[in-house]
Amino acid sequence: MQKLAKKGNMNDRIDVILRKFRSRMTSYPPGMCPLALYRSLLHISMNQSCGKCVPCRDGLGEVDYYLKSILNGDANEGTLELMKEKCLMIARTADCAVGVVGANLILDSLVEFADEYESHIKNRKCVENVIQTVPCITLCPAHVDVPGYISLIREERYADAVKVIRDKNPFPTACAFVCEHPCEKKCRRTLVDAPINIRGLKKYAVDNANADTVDNPAANVKTGKKIAVVGAGPSGMTCAYYLALMGHTVDVYEEHEKAGGMLRYGIPEYRLPKERLDQDISSIIKAGDITMHYDTKIGRDITFGELRRSHDAIFLGLGAQLGNLMPMENSDAKNVIAAADFLQLVASGNAPELKGKKVALIGGGNVAMDAARTAVRLGAGSIHVFTRKRDDYTALAEEMEGAMQEGVRFRTLLSFLHIEADKETNEVRSVWLQPEIVAEYDEYGMMTTEDSSEYPYRFTCDYLIIAVGQRSDVADFEKVGVPVNRGRILADETCMVSDMEGVFSGGDCVTGPSTAINAIAAGQVAAANIDEYLGYHHKIIGKPDIPPAYPNPCVATGRAEIEEKDPFERKDNFDHVELSMTFEEAMREAGRCLRCDHYGCGAMEGGRGE
Repeated sequence: MQKLAKKGNMNDRIDVILRKFRSRMTSYPPGMCPLALYRSLLHISMNQSCGKCVPCRDGLGEVDYYLKSILNGDANEGTLELMKEKCLMIARTADCAVGVVGANLILDSLVEFADEYESHIKNRKCVENVIQTVPCITLCPAHVDVPGYISLIREERYADAVKVIRDKNPFPTACAFVCEHPCEKKCRRTLVDAPINIRGLKKYAVDNANADTVDNPAANVKTGKKIAVVGAGPSGMTCAYYLALMGHTVDVYEEHEKAGGMLRYGIPEYRLPKERLDQDISSIIKAGDITMHYDTKIGRDITFGELRRSHDAIFLGLGAQLGNLMPMENSDAKNVIAAADFLQLVASGNAPELKGKKVALIGGGNVAMDAARTAVRLGAGSIHVFTRKRDDYTALAEEMEGAMQEGVRFRTLLSFLHIEADKETNEVRSVWLQPEIVAEYDEYGMMTTEDSSEYPYRFTCDYLIIAVGQRSDVADFEKVGVPVNRGRILADETCMVSDMEGVFSGGDCVTGPSTAINAIAAGQVAAANIDEYLGYHHKIIGKPDIPPAYPNPCVATGRAEIEEKDPFERKDNFDHVELSMTFEEAMREAGRCLRCDHYGCGAMEGGRGE
């Protein structure tokens, strides 16, 4: 018994080591050499080898030798061919998955990073621009200086922190409430304990310095140029903000009665109170010469041709506010609605009557969670969410957890077959669902399914919400020659629309439905390129000095989370659900930042002044 106890204790200690190793894998920085990454992954397979079969025991070591010679610049084209042949042999003849997976890993790399192999062999270095960068800055689509504003929060300079955020993102408040925080994905703090709660700290900053009370940078002298921005969502208003600071005159055309786009009409009040969104919008409008034209739809109230004749450039930031319905019988039945349309009805004060009703919802993204939690607050008797695959639950984990806490029920491995409606009233009566079983993973690593032998499943409901994506309202623009493919405007990486002089576009109407921060990033890029198109190269100056970086002792410390109200308290109203961090929490969380802009990574892209 003593020997067994010791063995168990050793396994526990190894598990602790492996958890720490997983943290290292999670925090691999962006911009690192992919071949170095693949070699470290190959070593995992080598370390797992039991040594019984020659292909795995010796073959993986030979592959590692070839890969090392490539990284050292000592290889040639023949080395690549030898390594490929060795991997194919191991994959065919190894006795277990350790050798097969290790060999296939390197074979995959030969396809995925062929340019890297070529550069290492011909030039003895990585391809251009491969350098470790600050993870949080790089992974933020808008490239906000995250370590900079966290250091300002730690010094209690909240207004300056907002200014740093606004240097790249004029929606500091909205993003503090609803951003999906991709900046946290590879936070180097994971090496020590857990990622910095970047969104939580941003929220603490705007809670202590409202955006509309923080001065914008001074606008440049007037250029005499005039730009039309179509759409007052996050991409359009971001573009307008930076163009106005550059000294241009901006006309914003919005078909709704207020600005904000899906931030206003797609995100529920309990997640983003609209009075807080208005703080960002008010600040943007005050940035320079911006004129808002509400209740104005292009093609109805003013033609696209008139816009082109009266402006030096145009930016199309249409968003993707139209919900998709599946092309099937009875999709037009009463009480069947797309999730985006459902959320807009509620936001505009025309919420449907759901008191005591049984609601079914198809879809598992963030919009689906918003719709489900909104239905809870409208008094629905029950809400059931269905998806075909577990991978279809793409919503943030905290959003799904919040929905579960509020009583939303989840079921997966059920594919949507058709809708049953009452023949007389044409109201939805049920949805038919086919049970599925899991199958192989596809080329993108996503799980596939196939029909189960079980019979289709009839689920009765009074209201059906379809959350399977959104689309842009591009029909009127397509008629006047704006190039469109499958409902998306065709624009290049500079946001210039194909074959249309002076017309730019970005955000959801180009990429398809995405996040607010991606739309903001597109507006930022468009503004810079419109400015260049007009013959300028303006720089916006107004960012405060960043405090010096001090070494961090790297003492493991718990992550401060944003707490929420009790589910039984919050589910009966649309009041904001999150609570603010306390001063002590914010200071401790800001103190966890490792200041990767000075320590531990290659360099900030472009420097702080860009």
